[in-house]
Amino acid sequence: MTISHRIRSIFRCVRGATLMEFGLVAPPLLLTIMGIADLGYQSYLRAVTAGVLDKAARAASVGTLNSTQIDSYIQTQMEVINAKNGTTSVTKKSYYDFSRVGQPEKITSDTAPLGTYNSGDCYEDANGNGVFDASGGSEGLGGADDIVYYQVTVSMPRLFPLAKMLGWSATQTATASTVIRNQPWANQATPTVRCS
Repeated sequence: MTISHRIRSIFRCVRGATLMEFGLVAPPLLLTIMGIADLGYQSYLRAVTAGVLDKAARAASVGTLNSTQIDSYIQTQMEVINAKNGTTSVTKKSYYDFSRVGQPEKITSDTAPLGTYNSGDCYEDANGNGVFDASGGSEGLGGADDIVYYQVTVSMPRLFPLAKMLGWSATQTATASTVIRNQPWANQATPTVRCS
């Protein structure tokens, strides 16, 4: 057998072609599968976080849970998912009505420049601290008939190490929020009007 004949037989040989094709296709396929699984788990994490928050907020709105019990309940439920490797933060702020959620305290008499709080203006001190607050709202669950804004943020390590290869953060974060009115078990406290 001549050398040219051997070279031609090597190029015609198909043994090992499947292994070579698998070696070319497997890495992108596995990367895609891990990426889809990671994004799917992040969606699952958001859905569970929202469900836990909704259940806790409903229980608090009828007076079943207090502020500490809500934090404890949410922490306990989220530990099941994040296997104690993550962090969970809970924010609770109460407002007088829905239109004030996330808004500054209401200015009742405004002097120039209009639309901003300045010396000589009167405002509703919704949280009772004696100071005009640009963020408004009171920390905690508020009282009867108050509107409560809840936000839960969960951070935990990603399931797969591919995040670094794709330029993603090594931790994934899910945030859920809801706004709910407390039951009217008593009369709602009216904010005090203060003038500076």
